[in-house]
Amino acid sequence: MGKLLVLSRGSERFGDRVEAGQLLARELGYLSGKDPVILAIPRGGIIIGQELAAALHGKLDVVLAHKLRTPGHEELAMGAIGEDGSVFINRMAVRQLGIDDRDIEEEKQIQWAELMRRSQIIREIRPKVPLKGRQVVITDDGIATGSTAIAALQAVRHEQPARLIAAMPVGSEDTVRRIAEEVDEMICLRVPRDFMAVGQFYRQFDQVSDQEMLTILRKTASGEVA
Repeated sequence: MGKLLVLSRGSERFGDRVEAGQLLARELGYLSGKDPVILAIPRGGIIIGQELAAALHGKLDVVLAHKLRTPGHEELAMGAIGEDGSVFINRMAVRQLGIDDRDIEEEKQIQWAELMRRSQIIREIRPKVPLKGRQVVITDDGIATGSTAIAALQAVRHEQPARLIAAMPVGSEDTVRRIAEEVDEMICLRVPRDFMAVGQFYRQFDQVSDQEMLTILRKTASGEVA
């Protein structure tokens, strides 16, 4: 397990994603001047990532990974698939719910097609930033089951960054500890004991649109040389 830093077990809410990103940036100040790459998990993570990249003078990109929905319980993740085709399956959930391989494969194909569609749109605006030998931070606006984050982390690890860090404003205890196993360092500002959903820890938690995400990427890419 990598280094795990939890700042609070409290349940106080962030005002919005901008505030959460600014608070998180303070804990990552040691990366300033090291040209870090900030990888945001779309779409809510792009707001957090924008704040981190600005504060740390880093490069902003996205890491694409899609949740694999559980048949009959689409809000529940049975796993995730990354931009490089890597797949994470929650085998415990699959066994408990009696999900067969055919259902898993069908969902993989659906999510892979959608992921590739989004990748084509995004990469026209923001070509992928090389990660080998870099200080890399993966962030989102929070983590519940962590399936998408784990798929993203495993995909990024294959690109051989010098150091891989997960930085989240809020998350559940079990998921934060699980993700710490995938990274060199895991930082989470708040790990509340009464965690149910990410949105409960924000006063303002509007959905981030694809257009808003693309606007942020276009703006940051135009001023950077990867």
